[in-house]
Amino acid sequence: MIRYVMVSSSSKGNAAFIYSERTLIQVDMGVTLNALKKAISLTPYRLEDIQALLITHEHSDHIKGLSLSCYKRLKIDTYAGEGTLKEPTHIVEEESSFDIGDFTVIPIRTSHDAKHPLGFVFIQGKEKLVYMTDTGYIPEESLPYMENANFYIVESNHDLEMLRESNRPLILKKRIHSKHGHLSNEESARYFADLVGEKTKEITLAHLSLECNTPQKAIETWDKVFQERGLSVSKYNLRAAPASEPLLGGDK
Repeated sequence: MIRYVMVSSSSKGNAAFIYSERTLIQVDMGVTLNALKKAISLTPYRLEDIQALLITHEHSDHIKGLSLSCYKRLKIDTYAGEGTLKEPTHIVEEESSFDIGDFTVIPIRTSHDAKHPLGFVFIQGKEKLVYMTDTGYIPEESLPYMENANFYIVESNHDLEMLRESNRPLILKKRIHSKHGHLSNEESARYFADLVGEKTKEITLAHLSLECNTPQKAIETWDKVFQERGLSVSKYNLRAAPASEPLLGGDK
């Protein structure tokens, strides 16, 4: 039984808890201690119960909380791609699975302007959760691992028209919409319209831009793309993760 809490999800800070009845894993550490405490209170666990911390990549909105003194005292095992952290407990490679408690974790390749960016697939019993943000496209070799998951936490970063019309510098606009940047609403929806399956219960849209997207815009775009494919987003409990408030997901 897989459950999760999105602690926070935006360019200002990212973190999530993935957990089962006996295992608690954290993904990324780009938030404040108060945000972590607020989110963990929605679970049966305490911060002291975290068994592993997985880092997707080294950008500050994903790792700036690593300097918190309380986390240093906890001495949590860290897992990251090579070059992501100075001294991770474990260096992991794409498609090389490892176990944490009753989870099997499979790192998968993403495409972002970082040293060794990763997404993660979590398998617990007969269930699967896919966690992938911060990617300009989804590499072909990652797609088979992502098919027909029960739960998806996926990037839907920007609305392309809002990005074009924003006051951001042209170089930043090009970086965001490049193959090493971020998935737009439409790009993300088209990928996952092909990836969802009969087992899929829930899709949480993550890392929405605060300036170039809105939850309503993202969901409307996904709805349109899914309808074009003869699918209904209502079947998959589609919702957008708040930028700075916790969101519960997974099995009830």
